Amino acid sequence: MKVTVLGSGSTGNAVLISSDETNVLVDAGMSAREIVRRLGEVGVDPKKLDGILVTHEHGDHIGGLRVLLGMVDCPVFISQITEDAYYDTRAGGTNGDSESTKRRNAMKDRTATVESSHEFRIGNIDFEPFSVPHDAVDNFGFVAKKDGIKIATLMDFGHITPLIKEKLTGCDAIIVESNHSRDMLRMCSVYTWDLKQRIMSHTGHLSNEDLSDWLTNDFDGRARHIVLAHLSQRANEPNLARITAEIALQMRPSLFRAETKISISQPKSPTDWIEF
Repeated sequence: MKVTVLGSGSTGNAVLISSDETNVLVDAGMSAREIVRRLGEVGVDPKKLDGILVTHEHGDHIGGLRVLLGMVDCPVFISQITEDAYYDTRAGGTNGDSESTKRRNAMKDRTATVESSHEFRIGNIDFEPFSVPHDAVDNFGFVAKKDGIKIATLMDFGHITPLIKEKLTGCDAIIVESNHSRDMLRMCSVYTWDLKQRIMSHTGHLSNEDLSDWLTNDFDGRARHIVLAHLSQRANEPNLARITAEIALQMRPSLFRAETKISISQPKSPTDWIEF
């Protein structure tokens, strides 16, 4: 298996997980045109996508889906409650052709319903979904598995739960949110206090400091690659996020040192492939 983050940040998120014969897109938060361009940049024909996984209904994870479905020929793996939330939009239209209607038409006969308690397979890759705490109706993370290799991807969650700790155990690569610096968020003049409170809540977004605590105290050290994702462009700084994570790894007890590479995803370009 191999994985690349096609793009990540407040402007849009998409991850590509591939094997020798299967390509799965996790989220479609950028424009369809941009997703197609970036798939080409990493050498994958959009027509060869075998599935699109949707983690939750927020626009930066699903905003490009409707148009993208007109360019690809694959099913959408989505929970029923998230699908319903995707259709629940007030965006208008003319002659009854509202955004909600367009979404329903695009998704018609294209969905495969998933639940957090049941594994499923796309091509030759097995997927293990799990619930993560966020202010969406039914937010998921996923562990992709093939031939003993495990790749986890999870973004948009407010704190690390016992379930998340369990699912990240034994993974070979992890794409995980490191959204904001607590100090930078508090000092951010652009965000309202209500928005700051939402971001910092247990159903908001994970901070550099929260991820650092997990890396030092609960990370099992197995993953050789951790990609920091969904960095705020106003309340974080890539080098700060990376250094905070690297220091956390150095603070682990000497018996539990981890040979883990920390890298950063970008909002405007794909990461290099991580291959196994």
